[in-house]
Amino acid sequence: MPVMLSKTYDALKAAGAPEDKAREAAEELAGYENRLASIDGRLASLEGKFTVMLWAMGINAAATIAILGVLLGGHGG
Repeated sequence: MPVMLSKTYDALKAAGAPEDKAREAAEELAGYENRLASIDGRLASLEGKFTVMLWAMGINAAATIAILGVLLGGHGG
């Protein structure tokens, strides 16, 4: 049985839509809602991966600067 937004179905029926059209419309909207939730979940996952990547790049840059500082500044007299 397809997923349906019951409040949307009820509202469409109250507005005078035929039962089959109200059901089809409510099922279609539920499908869009499910797709948007899936996209939102994927975006959250990508955001987490991006944050980890930024931290890794920052640590790498800090280590590189520290190594350059030791190599270039260690020969003072």
